[in-house]
Amino acid sequence: MKENVLDVLMYLFENYMNDEIEFDTDEESLRVELQEAGFQQVEIAKAFDWLEGLANLQDPPDGLATGNTTSVRLYTSEEQDKLDLDSRGFLMFLEQCGVLDHSTREMVIDRVMALDSEDIDLEQLKWVVLMVLFNQPGHEGAYAWMEDLVFEEAPVIVH
Repeated sequence: MKENVLDVLMYLFENYMNDEIEFDTDEESLRVELQEAGFQQVEIAKAFDWLEGLANLQDPPDGLATGNTTSVRLYTSEEQDKLDLDSRGFLMFLEQCGVLDHSTREMVIDRVMALDSEDIDLEQLKWVVLMVLFNQPGHEGAYAWMEDLVFEEAPVIVH
């Protein structure tokens, strides 16, 4: 079974991180269950590191301007390698729609760059956005919008 970190994260998210389930399982129990589900220990450890990194991003740096709506995000060559033009356009779309603000956009990019995949497709990016928004207090409306987008059957066309 060739699974990656994002597969482990998506499994955790789908099975444990929703509003209807009381999350009281300890980390060791989760690790055992993930191994029983077929995930490798290395990928499980990376997924927990990724989640810890996400938790550490909850408090944005003091200098991060959240009110500036006229700025343009320039991507490094490494970010461009990992996020193709469609993915970068999708992030801009989410920001223009108010689903992401500057702070949450940067969190998404940080978490994408923390994944060990060489490139991230649009569906994987949607999952990362969903996980970031789930972890951010005050972004419940944006989370609900993204949740509908991720779990809906019909493809969404963005113009």
